[in-house]
Amino acid sequence: MRRGGKDGGAQRMRAIAEEASVLVRKYKGAFSGEHGDGLCRGEWIAWQFGPKLNDAFRAIKHELDPGRLFNPGKIVDTPKMDEGALFRFPPADAPKPYRRITLIPVLDWSAWNVNADPVTEEISAPGTGGDTTHGLAMAVEMCNNNGHCRKFDAGTMCPSYRVTRDEKDSTRGRANTLRLALSGQLGSDSDAAVKEALDLCVGCKGCKRECPTGVDMAKMKIEFLHHYKQKHGYTLRDKLVAYLPRYAPLASKFSWLLNLRDTLPGAAWLSEKATGFSAKRTLPRWAAEIFSRGPAPQTSTGSTGKDVVLLADTFNNYFEPENLHAARRVLEAAGYTVHVAASADNDRPLCCGRTFLASGMVDKAKEEADRTIAALKPYVEKNIPIIGLEPSCLLTLRDEFLSLFPGADTASLASRAVLLEEFLVAEKVAGRLSLSLQALPQPDLLLHGHCHQKAFAAFTPVQEVLGWIPGANVTTIESSCCGMAGAFGLETEHVDVSLKMGELSLLPAARKAGAAVMIVADGTSCRHQIADGAQRQALHVARVLEQALSNVKK
Repeated sequence: MRRGGKDGGAQRMRAIAEEASVLVRKYKGAFSGEHGDGLCRGEWIAWQFGPKLNDAFRAIKHELDPGRLFNPGKIVDTPKMDEGALFRFPPADAPKPYRRITLIPVLDWSAWNVNADPVTEEISAPGTGGDTTHGLAMAVEMCNNNGHCRKFDAGTMCPSYRVTRDEKDSTRGRANTLRLALSGQLGSDSDAAVKEALDLCVGCKGCKRECPTGVDMAKMKIEFLHHYKQKHGYTLRDKLVAYLPRYAPLASKFSWLLNLRDTLPGAAWLSEKATGFSAKRTLPRWAAEIFSRGPAPQTSTGSTGKDVVLLADTFNNYFEPENLHAARRVLEAAGYTVHVAASADNDRPLCCGRTFLASGMVDKAKEEADRTIAALKPYVEKNIPIIGLEPSCLLTLRDEFLSLFPGADTASLASRAVLLEEFLVAEKVAGRLSLSLQALPQPDLLLHGHCHQKAFAAFTPVQEVLGWIPGANVTTIESSCCGMAGAFGLETEHVDVSLKMGELSLLPAARKAGAAVMIVADGTSCRHQIADGAQRQALHVARVLEQALSNVKK
């Protein structure tokens, strides 16, 4: 329950409830709600059942629960609905008055910023920002504790809770911890409590789509990590993950040396001690020949009227360039002129900033985003699609970029940024796609969806595109997060939880698939998890389509 306005919203709500109760009694109804009586309607139970039954309720309750541990204040000895102790932000005369902390967020939360401040009951003038957290606290308040994040059926949310079964690891538990921290109720323990609550959040974005109120815990974790790390500092592992796009051009030249980590006896153990990347895990293998060192990218536009831009993300560029080559070949086979965007200085490939966001280095992520927005702007202005392969990277342009740099340029880019399969499906619907495919030698395909694809309704196009291959038999794994989630599954303290996430459905399905079954997964992390946990190779959809093209040419 929340108060609001100088006239006292709680008092007005009570007056409404009292009038409603008179009508309910008059027409011999029951005063209850969708989810029961709870704390807000409990005080009206007495007149519904009468004093004798209420005394019986109380006697039974006290006999079975003498310590009053189970649902205190429900049905028996209920509080008044406007009692101050019930408010998330108690009034000044409550026993423990709390006040929302003042925080300047690094991400844009303005969509949740309201003028009425439920703490002070003061209504600020429009644009003055009555919310002392500039919308962050109200975004957290979107969690209404319905508990949908505790489900175990279809969907993604919440992968860590599905493994630990601990309430603090659910989206609801994390939101409640953040709510307490932002209202000052955790005191000096705030940082530690929130860090523990968010530790196993893998940023899957499942809650953004599947939570009935759209709580975006992944974005909240980025916000928290920024403030936490600013205060407590970054570890060597944080820096190795975050700065990957910046040192990758140099590191890739020594791929043979860096790849010894997983083949030289003792090297993985030393790596774990030095960096915190578990020796139980292999690390991504550096490619000897990277995509961005291939033919010079085209810069002219309008040559065919079917121009597209291929975004060479860090992961595919330096670890699996064959995916980018495959995508380029597929697009060219369909008649498109493929441009590979480069920065103005061409110093190094473009980057979405995902690794910086994952480490809480939002300022550095902004540098990458600004660089990318500037490089892609000429294409966006000409309405040329920006196509990506890695869901977590491409969808950053449609999601986090809008929180880093809200404005027209970013919104325009977001509207043109699509995954390869999204683009192909849209072109087919528009009647512009000309892509000839032939049956594969291995027609049975086992498909796993990346969490971000599911969160942004971008998974169905993958299924549709694969269905274009004649004779293809596509089976989708009903899976939550693969568990790798970027660097999460590589970290010593998280590797066991990571594998347990994979064992929920993905890894058993991959092991069960016969040798003739081709496993398809668009996510870099997903393919890594399948390789480590099931000893099976998974392919990006671009490579599957490329194989179908190869058969056409034969």
